Amino acid sequence: MVKFTLNGLEVEVEEGTTILEAARFFGFPIPTLCYNEALSPYGACRLCVVEIGEGPKAKLVSSCTYRVEEGLKVRTASERVIKARKMVIELLLASCPQSKIIQDLASAHDVRRQRFKQEYEDCILCGLCVRMCEEQMMAKAIGFRERGERRSIGTPFDIKSEECRLCGGCIYICPACQLRCTYTEPEEAICGGCANISVPCVEKEQFDDMMCYMEPCVACEIIDSEK
Repeated sequence: MVKFTLNGLEVEVEEGTTILEAARFFGFPIPTLCYNEALSPYGACRLCVVEIGEGPKAKLVSSCTYRVEEGLKVRTASERVIKARKMVIELLLASCPQSKIIQDLASAHDVRRQRFKQEYEDCILCGLCVRMCEEQMMAKAIGFRERGERRSIGTPFDIKSEECRLCGGCIYICPACQLRCTYTEPEEAICGGCANISVPCVEKEQFDDMMCYMEPCVACEIIDSEK
């Protein structure tokens, strides 16, 4: 067993456990996009970043790929982490604003603007479809091509793969294929239709370096029950 500190709590988990697995086990939600329990971790989207260490040596790491170490200090929702996640969401919106999953993430993290050039590239290179095809469908019909800004997903030389069984697994798991609901201004990068404009929560001053990690939010549940 490995002992470490998670959001100020001394906890213990089995050796080999990732920070993401440990955080979810103890009730600390961490948003993810390229992660799926049925697939191998990939760490592409960086949405699951957490802060480890202390002082000037503290750094951000992807929780889905970083395994817990003895004496490690982890913060899943510090100010630095939240800023990084919002930046990632803005970048995702620049590539795929029509994704319902990404729009829901934007609403949940109070992202109200997108400051990057709108590309409408759709594919965010999360690798979910590639891993689904290889690990669950046992086909390897698609994969990554090229590198850097030319990186894409498809078949070699754009020739139809003989291994593809048209199972639809890649479409089923793709966040870009799950389009957002109808909105009055579909050309806008951020929908915001599901955003909770006024959060009836505890005093924010009590959480200088820690946002509310309760999911669902207890305060919101109380308000809803009184309506």
